Amino acid sequence: MRLLSSVALATCLIAAPAAAQVAPQTSIAEMATTPLVKLQIAENLRTPPDEASIQVGTQARAPTAVAASAANKEKTERLLATIRRAGLRERDIQTQGIQLQPEYDYVQDPGARSGRRVFRGYLASNTIQLKTRDIPKLTALLDTLTAAGADTVYGPNFSISDPILLRREARVRALARGMSEAMEYARSSGFTKVTLLSVEEGASYRGTDVVVTGRRLEYAAQAAPPPPAPPGAQSDGLVAPGQLETGVVLNLIYRMER
Repeated sequence: MRLLSSVALATCLIAAPAAAQVAPQTSIAEMATTPLVKLQIAENLRTPPDEASIQVGTQARAPTAVAASAANKEKTERLLATIRRAGLRERDIQTQGIQLQPEYDYVQDPGARSGRRVFRGYLASNTIQLKTRDIPKLTALLDTLTAAGADTVYGPNFSISDPILLRREARVRALARGMSEAMEYARSSGFTKVTLLSVEEGASYRGTDVVVTGRRLEYAAQAAPPPPAPPGAQSDGLVAPGQLETGVVLNLIYRMER
């Protein structure tokens, strides 16, 4: 009895690897009868931006650190008062940085091999970031800021305040395209329908960067002309908001069936 049990156990152990080798063949056969289609679908929608961010700064120089800080404080307070009178909300006004640093001149003495540093005084600066949703009046705001004493102006950086609705529409279109393209593969291969098995989503966002420094406009990159913006979305001369793209990228897997 012991010998018979040992032989039976050995037979089972020998048969196990053979069964493991057959499994992939069965899986491949199943895949041949219901093959998979893997697609990556990107769908983007374009719309004019509805908000813009701007960085403005003040600077003041003086022989002492105290005097430079006091002079810059006065300029900053005057600028902030102007910003608030322009109607910007407190939550859209944020201090980005305050700096105080010494300044030097490099003087080359006659006959000397190298120059020497000569202390000039101190430079105090303050940077404030603003956000506005009144795009048509953006140029007027820039003029107001510079007239109020802003020494530097960087921006605007355009954005879409709530891209959820655009992404929702892009998602619907991407799924419809995915189904259409998967059905093309199915019909070409002799199948009659497809079943969606998996969806993976990534966000897609792209825009045209526009940089405004004082009264000078520079485009960071050339882009194709956007479609006309809806009425009321145009700015007032200096700044062209253009349009931004936002959307989704879907990785889809379908099973083709007969």
